[in-house]
Amino acid sequence: MKNTAFYIATRYLLAKKGSTAVTFITWLAALAMLVAVAAMFIIISVFSGLEDLNQDLIANLHADLTVKSTTGKTLKNVAKVTDLLNKNPEIAHFSKTIEEKAYVNFRENGDIANLRGVDSAYTLVNPIHKNIFYGTYPSFKFSNEVLMENKLDNRLTIPVGEGSDYASVMMPKPGVGMISKEEDIFNKRDIIVTGIFPGNDQLDNTIIAPLELAQQLLDLPKNAAYQIVIKLHNAEAADMVKSDLEAKLGPEYNLKTKKEENAAFWKMINTEKLFIYLIFALVIFITTFNLAGAIIILQLDKKEQAQSLLALGMNLIALRNIYFYTGLLIVFFGIVCGLILGTAVCYLQINTGFIKAGTNTELAFPVRVTLLNYFIVSGTAALFGLTVAWLFSKVNKSHFKTS
Repeated sequence: MKNTAFYIATRYLLAKKGSTAVTFITWLAALAMLVAVAAMFIIISVFSGLEDLNQDLIANLHADLTVKSTTGKTLKNVAKVTDLLNKNPEIAHFSKTIEEKAYVNFRENGDIANLRGVDSAYTLVNPIHKNIFYGTYPSFKFSNEVLMENKLDNRLTIPVGEGSDYASVMMPKPGVGMISKEEDIFNKRDIIVTGIFPGNDQLDNTIIAPLELAQQLLDLPKNAAYQIVIKLHNAEAADMVKSDLEAKLGPEYNLKTKKEENAAFWKMINTEKLFIYLIFALVIFITTFNLAGAIIILQLDKKEQAQSLLALGMNLIALRNIYFYTGLLIVFFGIVCGLILGTAVCYLQINTGFIKAGTNTELAFPVRVTLLNYFIVSGTAALFGLTVAWLFSKVNKSHFKTS
C-alpha cells in the first residue's frame, strides 16, 4: 500500500507546477544543505590528511618504546636493561641515547643546541640518516663527528665534510669549588660536522653525535645512558610489550609508547579538529533555518489543499507527516549530493594537488577520505535536519476551519 503522506511530499518537492516562491525557497534550502555538508566533509578530510602528514613528520622523532629512569636522568644498571631487551623476541632493535643542552661555538658565532648522543645502532631505530641532504652520517670511528640540523648550521656557518674547520661544543661541569678559568666551568670538545639534515618543530637546533662525546661532556661512565629507545617488530604491540617490560624491570624504570611521548602534540591536533567540527556543525545548524522557513512557507502556501485533505478524511498526524517527509527529502538530497560533491573535490585534490599549502611551496594540502568522515558528516546533518523538520512540521490547527 502506497504511503500517501510520502507520495504527496514527493509531489510537492518535484512537481513543476506550484508557487514559484515555494519552489525557490525549497530548493534554496536543499542547496544550502548541500554546500554545508560538502564544506564540512572537505575540511574534515583535510584534517584527516594533516593527521597523516604530522604522523609521518614525527614518525622518527620517537621510538616505539622509550625506557627512562624514574629517579633521575641517568638509567641505573644499563647492562640489566639491555640484557632483558636482547631476550625479548618482540624487540627488533634498541639504542642507548643521551640528550642534553649544549653551547656550540664556531669562530665568532655561537648558539644553544640540543645535543643528542647516540650509539651506532641508533639508525636501526630512527633512520635519520635517510633524511641527510648534504654530507654523510657520522662513521662512529671518531667521537667528534656529528650530524647537524640545517638551520643551526646556517646560523653558525660551520663548513661540512672531512678537512673542515673544527667547531667546539661545551657543557657545564657538575661539582662545586672555586672558578678561576673557563676549564673549571665547562667541559669542551672539538667537533666536525659530517652531514646536514632538515629540522622541524621538534628537531630544530639538534646535533646528532656519538654517545661517547655526550658521556665525555657530562663526565659520565662509558656505559651510561639517559634513555633506551626501542623499535619493535610490530609497532601495534607496543602496549603489550610495555606491560611485559614494566613487570620485569620494576618501578625504577619508566616506559612510554610513541603515542604517550606525543600525547601533548596529539591532544593539540584533536582539539583543533574538535573545534573545526563544532564550527561546521554550527554552520549546518544555521543552514537548517532555511529548511524551517521552507516548511513554514509550504504550509501556508498549501493551506487550501490541506483543508481539502482533511475534508477527505486525512488526520492531522498524516498531514504533519507530509511536511516532515518534505523536510526529510530536502535533508536527504543535501546530504547525498553534498557528500558526492565533497568526495569529488577531495579526490581531485588527492590526484592533482591543485591547492597548495602556501604561496612559496609545492606541498599540496593533504587529504584523506575515510568511512568515518562520511558517518560524522551525514550523522551531524541528519541530526539537525530531521530535528528541525520534525519540530516545524507541526500543523497549526488555527489555519483550518473546524466542522
